[in-house]
Amino acid sequence: MRWQTGRRSGNVEDRRSMRLGGGVGIGLGGIVVLLVAWLLGADPSSLLQMVASGGGGSAQAEEAPPLDPNAPVDEAADFARVVLGDTEDVWNALFAEEGQDYREPRLVLFRDGVSSACGTQSAAVGPFYCPGDENLYLDLGFFEDLARRHGAPGDFAQAYVIAHEVGHHVQNLLGISDQVHTAMSRASEEEANELSVRLELQADCLAGVWAHHAQRMRNVLEPGDVEEALNAASAIGDDRLQEQTRGYAVPDSFTHGTSEQRARWFRRGLEKGTLEAADTFSARDL
Repeated sequence: MRWQTGRRSGNVEDRRSMRLGGGVGIGLGGIVVLLVAWLLGADPSSLLQMVASGGGGSAQAEEAPPLDPNAPVDEAADFARVVLGDTEDVWNALFAEEGQDYREPRLVLFRDGVSSACGTQSAAVGPFYCPGDENLYLDLGFFEDLARRHGAPGDFAQAYVIAHEVGHHVQNLLGISDQVHTAMSRASEEEANELSVRLELQADCLAGVWAHHAQRMRNVLEPGDVEEALNAASAIGDDRLQEQTRGYAVPDSFTHGTSEQRARWFRRGLEKGTLEAADTFSARDL
């Protein structure tokens, strides 16, 4: 992917150096102090409260400033800023064509765990979008996992992941997410899973719509890029992931779609480049 000359988004917040709270970190020295306090007859609980409310830890990490453009180049973060900037350019243009304003999301980079309006999440959940704060959350270590564990390396595979989460933001702005989640709350588990699959496949297709316009606007694709994205979409299909973890797949429990479906809907968006092409909810066959 030709990304190095792309515009860097200013909507990136780097929390990778921040320690996520939720407990009281007092260290060995703090333990000794508490023990001495107890031996002298003092109430250690009061000291523990002081540690918790002071420098010992906090229940939630404070918001970090945007990435410093003058800091040493961090290629993975730099790449994420470029891809996000590219999605901003594409979706601003597409929304403008429909007479609407595109509200740009913020990308939060974190390590191990992060606090969001959707709750505290571990990096194990993978990249996610939170409609409550309109933020995308990404542990850059996921890209290494995508390459090594799932066999889907390449920068355009990584771009697809970011574009998919931006697709969820687009769904949120268009009111699709709210409608689907309302319908899911009234449906059976099997019906709710099918609605979830259609929502996720639509985000895959919207990632393809972004790639379509990014290529037309800036000629970003290099040989092999499309294959990288299709491979990534296939690698994180429900059927493949379940077969890797369970040894078999349970279709009724799918929430994101099969490998073949995810790759097919991304390709559809890439080829068509329209919002209409991403109507997974009207499609009889996914």
